[in-house]
Amino acid sequence: MRSVPTLAPGPAAVECLPSPVSDSSPRQLLLFDPQPRVRARIPAREVAVHKAASLAQNLARDLGMPVRLSVTDNRSTMISFRRAPSALRLRLHHMFLDAPVPVVQAVADYAGRGRSGAGRVLDEFIKREQPRIRQERDASDESFSPEGRFFHLDEIRDTLNDRFFQGGVRASIGWGRVPGRRRRKSIRLGVYDHQTREIRIHPALDHPEVPRFFVDFIVFHEMLHQLFPSSNGPGRRVHHPRAFRARERAFPLYEAAIAWERQNLRALLQR
Repeated sequence: MRSVPTLAPGPAAVECLPSPVSDSSPRQLLLFDPQPRVRARIPAREVAVHKAASLAQNLARDLGMPVRLSVTDNRSTMISFRRAPSALRLRLHHMFLDAPVPVVQAVADYAGRGRSGAGRVLDEFIKREQPRIRQERDASDESFSPEGRFFHLDEIRDTLNDRFFQGGVRASIGWGRVPGRRRRKSIRLGVYDHQTREIRIHPALDHPEVPRFFVDFIVFHEMLHQLFPSSNGPGRRVHHPRAFRARERAFPLYEAAIAWERQNLRALLQR
């Protein structure tokens, strides 16, 4: 996944009403997607909201700090978080709504305290719950296509595959959906889904002011994820291991691509 650093701390989020807590307990804010992408695999909304409120409250009490919880149906990222002095921002796959107490404790240790051993507990739980991870795209993804107005991603992928990978990368590729017009603080320029072997490129790059070498670099970066999958490090998930970074720097215009990204971040965020 190729992400551009944020211009300001903290992700944007849609807020729902806080779940009620007593005055003596830490307050938490429950966040939930009001229109989950695949309803068949997610519990009924009323059930999910109740379970998520309980989970957020338990985590907040354990950590002694506010917890902002989002429940997702993500196909590739089961848990992600951002620690801040004011709150723990946490995104969990809906499988965690039914997690046993030791796994909930591991979430608190992993995301809230940064304890190294908790990652192994979470990995084992995710492996056991693998059938609950959505495999297929849903109807809202029908626009997944490699053909853009200015760049054809199939041609870019095939050229890079022949030049740098000896034709060994097997992945479909397409442009992501055009995002809403809300103000963004960060942007994911590309994502690779290991389960479906799909590369999705942000449509902000399908623009006449974006140089071809930069689109090549983002596609190259996502193709590398097939060769160097994420791995477990001390208490965290390593998405870009050392071998990945070394291979990425071998891209002929690596320095130019990084420089262009830095210089054009604000323009990308506004598209």
